[in-house]
Amino acid sequence: MLKAAVPQIHVSTSAVAKQFYSDKLGFTCANAWRPNETKDDPCYMVFVRDGVWLQVTSYKGTLGTSVYVYGDDANALHAELLAKGVQHLDPVQDQPWGMREFAVTDPDNNTLRFGQEI
Repeated sequence: MLKAAVPQIHVSTSAVAKQFYSDKLGFTCANAWRPNETKDDPCYMVFVRDGVWLQVTSYKGTLGTSVYVYGDDANALHAELLAKGVQHLDPVQDQPWGMREFAVTDPDNNTLRFGQEI
């Protein structure tokens, strides 16, 4: 069962993005994850305000829009999409930020990432 969708916004630098989303738009940075804590980028951040979540990332690679869809069984959904012959489907992986997730890219290079909390 799907629960919610959260946009992933791609930015050029995390420091400028954090200032804009926090100082200008009033969102709180609830979490930030960097593979190398000695460098500002790449960085993945979650901003929250009034129950609204935004995911902001300075990771490179995605050219189109990206949306994160929360659910309660990533393995079952992945198996369903695989059985339907969905192409450009990544394997399910447990991530260090506490999510079990996979991604699919549509024909226009938009990414939908499906995940569940571990």
